[in-house]
Amino acid sequence: MNDTDRAILAFENEWWRHSGTKERLIQERFGLSAIRYYQRLNRLLDDPEALATFPSLVNRLLRVRDGRAEQREGAGGTGTGGSETLC
Repeated sequence: MNDTDRAILAFENEWWRHSGTKERLIQERFGLSAIRYYQRLNRLLDDPEALATFPSLVNRLLRVRDGRAEQREGAGGTGTGGSETLC
């Protein structure tokens, strides 16, 4: 996990405190599109170092991700075997 990864997790923990849309803040702070940001965030959620560094955040986001995957599967979706996203 590098400094940008840690900054993404810290941002995810506090982005709602800032004015503006999350997508605009992501672009300004990280220079990433929302899609790339969420792809990177989802990879981080599966990183043991991220879990050790931000345990409550990672566990909360995993619950969100898993809940959305279950909703899609319940709605007749096929699921994608672990590559579900938060957005």
